Amino acid sequence: MPLPRRGRWPHSGLRVSHGPVTTFARLWDDLLPIGRDGTTGGYRRYAWTSTDAALREWFAGQARARGLELFVDRAGNQWAWWGDPDATAGVVLGSHLDSVPDGGAFDGPLGVVSAFAAVDALRATGRQPSRPIGVVNFTDEEGARFGVACTGSRLITGALAPDDGLALRDADGTALGEAIGVDPHHVGRDDEALRRIAVFVELHIEQGRALINDGHPVGIGEAIWPHGRWRAELPGEANHAGTTALDDRRDPVLALAELVQQTRAAARRHDALATCGKLRVEPNAVNAIASHATAWIDARGADEARVAAVIDELDAGVRAQGGALVRESWTATTPFTAAVIDQLKTALGDVPSLATGAGHDAGVLATAGIPSAMLFVRNPTGVSHSPAEHADPDDCLAGVAALETVLESLV
Repeated sequence: MPLPRRGRWPHSGLRVSHGPVTTFARLWDDLLPIGRDGTTGGYRRYAWTSTDAALREWFAGQARARGLELFVDRAGNQWAWWGDPDATAGVVLGSHLDSVPDGGAFDGPLGVVSAFAAVDALRATGRQPSRPIGVVNFTDEEGARFGVACTGSRLITGALAPDDGLALRDADGTALGEAIGVDPHHVGRDDEALRRIAVFVELHIEQGRALINDGHPVGIGEAIWPHGRWRAELPGEANHAGTTALDDRRDPVLALAELVQQTRAAARRHDALATCGKLRVEPNAVNAIASHATAWIDARGADEARVAAVIDELDAGVRAQGGALVRESWTATTPFTAAVIDQLKTALGDVPSLATGAGHDAGVLATAGIPSAMLFVRNPTGVSHSPAEHADPDDCLAGVAALETVLESLV
């Protein structure tokens, strides 16, 4: 559901002035139509497409409107700076603007819009910060087009080697190196961009129900669960669906169906999460027995041993079918920076802390040694990566107020 239009925001009693309410509503209204599918109501905001170009222009326009210096790094991430981060490293807020296929409106954009609104609120007080403040739009956080999440932050931190990143291909066979909007010869770790960041705080809609259960509009993220993606390759033999006896078939779709069931069962046995959310069958014809099937498995858990137990079990099952399970990405348990968390707790007072099973750019930066933490805004549906994803207006404003308070404490 979209947030209420300007002039229809409820009086929430939050510690924010009328300015942030108006600013948030205006920014949200401007961004809301971009990339929205009229049939599903979801968003298709994929990296380095015409929709992504419109999102990037929106971000650049917001920077220009505020007199902020726009900087594009070696992976195409956008940074809008108030002050000179080359003289003194600054405090950065923000998130991403891309989406999963038919995703919701809030995952990513809520953090970017809230960052601009918090900067506006701080500027309205007349306070001159002691160090620069930046707002960032990380590119291809979801990995919906090229299959690797947090591509922009992984490239600039060196977590993703440039040759590996540029060789990634989308479903149409286009290489990332052909699509990326910056010189591919310059793609790679960007020390200039990284040394400008003293602290990064990413606000994000909660992707779960912890804040609903706690009764708080905002929480502090303390860690990201270990998570990874694996690709299962299941071989078969192409043949005619109408002339081949059942006992003579080598049908990889049967192995695929078994793998989907095994994935759910293994996750339950080891108290983890595992999902087969993407499948491919070749040649994908109604009257043909498939020659090959591929499944992608997303596995996560509260600790690394649980995820490993799930994958070991699935690997044995895939090998028994004559296939192979290939790891495409892995991120170990990612704790956020204790000193930053303590600062957030001091500034915000009695708010809950939580870990999350979802990966984020803040986790990539934290792993690279950049002081980082997250704030989460309550999601009353508990649903994410779906058009049903939602945050109430008062809770969005509570997130803006929290970011403003955090800025005041950090600058």
